[in-house]
Amino acid sequence: MTASDRARELATAAAQAAADKKAQDIVIIDVADQLVITDAFLLASAPNERQVTAIVDAIEEALVGLPEKAKPVRREGERAGRWVLLDYVDLVVHVQHTEEREFYALDRLWKDCPTIPFVDRDLVEAEAGAAE
Repeated sequence: MTASDRARELATAAAQAAADKKAQDIVIIDVADQLVITDAFLLASAPNERQVTAIVDAIEEALVGLPEKAKPVRREGERAGRWVLLDYVDLVVHVQHTEEREFYALDRLWKDCPTIPFVDRDLVEAEAGAAE
């Protein structure tokens, strides 16, 4: 079993919102075969607390703006701004300070799970513009 279409939709919209705010190392992991509680994880990082908060705000705004609005059922870590978790049931978003990302290494923990491809649309448009 792989991540649901809804989880993929949420994950790609959230990943694009994170990319728009210059998040680093954006990865979407399909954990549907390993976990019952969610289908996918979105991991993103930023070099400082202010940017972590800006990325989280952008993700929430993007997902509430979808045709089928999505609001997190749980939110943790906002005050510290070092690791913020947003739980959308089908998707769990982890926006981490770069140091926390390296220390906790969620990428390594879930390395056996497949990833869901994500390509920043701004990079695609920039490459298309450069090719012209």
